[in-house]
Amino acid sequence: MSLNIAAWPQPMAPFNPNWILLVVIYWVLAAPERVGIFSAWTIGLLTDVLTGRMLGLNALINSLVAFLCLRLHKRLRQYPILQQGLFIFFCLLVSQFLIFWITDSQTIARASYTFWLPVLTGTLFWPLVFFSLRAIRLYRRIR
Repeated sequence: MSLNIAAWPQPMAPFNPNWILLVVIYWVLAAPERVGIFSAWTIGLLTDVLTGRMLGLNALINSLVAFLCLRLHKRLRQYPILQQGLFIFFCLLVSQFLIFWITDSQTIARASYTFWLPVLTGTLFWPLVFFSLRAIRLYRRIR
């Protein structure tokens, strides 16, 4: 959560991906019997409180993405990291679309290209997140 709220330099701020969602996706794929929709919802609610966003927004997004991951986790675990990256791109795109749709539904707004940059950077950082958390999981012998 500290990576999500860390103060990034102004030119780099639009590139900050949703680190919490990436971690939730990893743990849902790696340990679906331990981390599920309720865990994702709880983490999303904590994220909402931490970031000051609309209460329930990240909870909804995390639980929806966790549901998608749970439905496809047996297949996704068999895919190479690049094919998983395509699924991660789709999940992050859905999350950004929901953020845009919910927060800007009451005003006429246009999303600039910088609004969609976290989707690309999150997809690019997925191998780093995957292999880092996998090393931690194997070191701690978490099943």
